[in-house]
Amino acid sequence: MTEKFLIGTYTQKTSKGVYQIELDTDQKQLENAQLIAKISCPTYVVESNDHKIYAIDRNQDESETRGGLAVFDGSTMPAKLMQEDIEVGPSPAYITVDEGRKMVYTANYHTGNVIAYHIEADGTVKESQRIHDDGMTGPLPEQQSGPHPHYADLTPDDRLVICDLGLDRVYLDDVSDEGEITPVSEVQLSPGFGPRHIAFVESAGKAYLIGELSSKIAVLDYNEEAGIFTVQQVVKTVPDDYKDQNGGAAIRVSNDDKYVYVSNRGHDSIAVFKILDDGDLERIQVISTEGEFPRDFNFNSDQSFLIVVNQNTNNATLYERNPETGKLTMVQKDFAVPEGTCVAPRK
Repeated sequence: MTEKFLIGTYTQKTSKGVYQIELDTDQKQLENAQLIAKISCPTYVVESNDHKIYAIDRNQDESETRGGLAVFDGSTMPAKLMQEDIEVGPSPAYITVDEGRKMVYTANYHTGNVIAYHIEADGTVKESQRIHDDGMTGPLPEQQSGPHPHYADLTPDDRLVICDLGLDRVYLDDVSDEGEITPVSEVQLSPGFGPRHIAFVESAGKAYLIGELSSKIAVLDYNEEAGIFTVQQVVKTVPDDYKDQNGGAAIRVSNDDKYVYVSNRGHDSIAVFKILDDGDLERIQVISTEGEFPRDFNFNSDQSFLIVVNQNTNNATLYERNPETGKLTMVQKDFAVPEGTCVAPRK
């Protein structure tokens, strides 16, 4: 069986845009990396059920930087550019699709904005609302000089959750059927935690929040009825004796709700955690990514494999996943992918 994935990238060295790679599950091999959408710095990408590819976009010349998003028709090869919606200023860090309400959301780390877009009939987008984080900053001046939303995506009950690295906060918002965003609640993490991404276990009412600056995961109890997060546990993502620089990056939960996976940039590893009966975490494995700066990773369709991209060493690594133990075994390394920053399954 062959499965396809989109790879978002930086384009500071050899990358030219969005790539597609294939996974041969029988041979346990990644193969056929090819450029499918030429664009500048598509650091995060997502494909809709209608096969439209929404990608972070940046245009830069000697006078100014312009950032936003681009829309491609993913049903063609190469993908056809349909729209660029960019403005003066830096590009966002995260993008996602809300299929139910036909919306796209972006989170802009640099400007502090989260922007909601309506998806038009042809798949292009139109901005509908812009919200800006505000409040006291965190204790680390280089990374927390102001609001820095790094993630905006849906909860299992279709609210919008925003992770703000600069303010050490996670915000929860309601979204109406028409796409109007209204605040519900927020939770304050410990100073310097640096919330980056979050993943949910709906059946247990838990959320798992990765802290980029702290290299920790916060286990959050999520009360859907009240719309409130409460911190339950905090655990480290790197070994206790590791003292060098590290940044937590991506976080995923297995679809059986038994295991949590995170990537460590600096320690250059995937950490695997077992979810205990009360929702707490127990670290059971830390395995090398066989490359430097693993910004993102993802599962294949049945989660028997995990693919990680190493941004600084231009390679992807493939692991086989044991569904009973949750542990990973490396089966392929040094698969060439330039400046990989995002792994998104194709629809």
